[in-house]
Amino acid sequence: MAVWQTGRWPTRGGAACAIALLAASLAACGDDKAPAATATLPVETETAVLAPVTNTVSLTGEVRARVESDLSFRVAGRIATRLVDVGDTVAAGQVLATLETTEQAAEVASATAGVQSAEATLRQATSAFERQKELMKSGFTTQSSYDNASQALTAADSALKTAQANLSTAQQQLGYTSLRADSAGTITTRDAEAGQVVEAAQAVFTLAHDGARDAVFDIDEALLTDELKDKTLTITLLSNPAIRALGKVREVAPTIDSTTGTLRIKLAIQDPPPEMGLGTSVVGVGRFQSREVVTFPWQAFFSQGDSPAVWVVDPASRTVSLRPVVIDSYRSGKFVLRSGVAPGESVVTAGAQLLRPGQVVVPRPAEGQAL
Repeated sequence: MAVWQTGRWPTRGGAACAIALLAASLAACGDDKAPAATATLPVETETAVLAPVTNTVSLTGEVRARVESDLSFRVAGRIATRLVDVGDTVAAGQVLATLETTEQAAEVASATAGVQSAEATLRQATSAFERQKELMKSGFTTQSSYDNASQALTAADSALKTAQANLSTAQQQLGYTSLRADSAGTITTRDAEAGQVVEAAQAVFTLAHDGARDAVFDIDEALLTDELKDKTLTITLLSNPAIRALGKVREVAPTIDSTTGTLRIKLAIQDPPPEMGLGTSVVGVGRFQSREVVTFPWQAFFSQGDSPAVWVVDPASRTVSLRPVVIDSYRSGKFVLRSGVAPGESVVTAGAQLLRPGQVVVPRPAEGQAL
């Protein structure tokens, strides 16, 4: 029983009518009789052709300082004063916070007393050695007494140097109770407060150094599979696209962030305008190298299990087969294939919902294509 009238083709809008006619035809054959394997079905097809495509990516990131440092005390203690807050501009060497100094001051006092005692001992040993030296010249002392005085002088001198080293160490420890900026910059993070007990090397502030600025973006790893057309990207201010600058790729993170699954890239901003201050949101636009790919309308998209696929028409037998494909990207109304269909092959773009493997079809070219 013929389903389609000679010389007439179903339009895309008449898909429902086509389904109804096919169902009526199959029902007329009886419930216990399967459809004939040679039954033909008209479908629209499109021939795969290679066409150049240029991918453009637009990402949102923020402006960061080229150099950032976490500032911390070198000794443990209780924070006595906090002198700056987030957003404050500081100078190199400026005191940012201090620790309570009771313990360190006591150590300095003890070391100072040790130096004074060692100096007194050295003066006494020096005087005794000078006497023995004069007596030795006159022959009124023994060699043993002279040697003992010399050894006592050497020991006293060494003891003084040790005491002075201890005093220097104690003074350094006292100096470490003041946290100073290692460079001029801006405080971007504060992780401690006055009265809090901190350990040595525990971050208290983050300082963004003055100078060069970077635009930092977290991107999907797949974006790195294509080569950028130009390493210099256009960077615009998110709040005001008229404000723009150029950025050159400076650093790509060697590993993927385990939390976000993204890679961090940093672009060195060339001559950043004043509006691109620290923390401002920016948009970076990059263009990849042009390449030739196969593109189909979204109606050709099908699935085989959990994988994308398309129906391919054999030109000799006019039968269809479901073939898995690798999607490169999705675009408005179409999708781009990375692999799976070779140029010149025909793919079903309308009527795919009625197909089964081995189905015989009557191909009709899609609008704008010749059969």
